[in-house]
Amino acid sequence: MARRALVAYGTKNGSTQGIAEAVADALRTYGVEAEVYPASEVSDVSPYDVVVLGGALYAGRWHADAVRFARRHRAALLDRAVWLFSSGPLDASADKRDIPPVRGARRAAMRLDARQHVTFGGRLEAGARGRMARMIVESGRGGDFRDFDRISSWATGIAQESVAEAQVR
Repeated sequence: MARRALVAYGTKNGSTQGIAEAVADALRTYGVEAEVYPASEVSDVSPYDVVVLGGALYAGRWHADAVRFARRHRAALLDRAVWLFSSGPLDASADKRDIPPVRGARRAAMRLDARQHVTFGGRLEAGARGRMARMIVESGRGGDFRDFDRISSWATGIAQESVAEAQVR
């Protein structure tokens, strides 16, 4: 029995979308039917067995679309396997140590009984929207710090767990 997964995300400049797409690609490799949508566009989670929700980090906050998604779909998500991720550190720190979730992600993890939360490095490059983002890029502190091997490995674990659960049912 194939599992269906939703990978929803909140992003401002596209970095988190790229991570969400990489997660979905890894899930598909293991036979999980995965769809990727901006969190703000999802109206129903009932077709999915698995939900992966990601949010970009800005000034120590989880993206508002991810927070709203978790709140709006809370009741339905409690009946599903849920994983969370954040993206944002503009350095290699996320690959060197476990970075605890910021308040919004931590609350979502507790309220949704999420199986895991992980933080990945982010990306901020020329053309980024927002005054602060442009200042960061102009100061030379931007770049792409996403580790797609690490992202794929994490998503592979989700896929393997999901497939194993489907076989038990």
